[in-house]
Amino acid sequence: MAKVVEFLKESYDEMTTKVSWPTWSELQNSAVIVLVASLIIAVMIFAMDNGIRTIIESYYHSVTNA
Repeated sequence: MAKVVEFLKESYDEMTTKVSWPTWSELQNSAVIVLVASLIIAVMIFAMDNGIRTIIESYYHSVTNA
């Protein structure tokens, strides 16, 4: 049990004194970048999905009418 308590104390010390946490503005900037990148990737996936769906529907339509 003593090792667990020592681990927790050392972890707390490291998190409070040795870790450099980002400022609020840095955190907001990073969040905006992640949001924009996620939206761009979502739009790209949506476009690819619709394109592939159109190709497959055209293929099935041509096969069933032949």
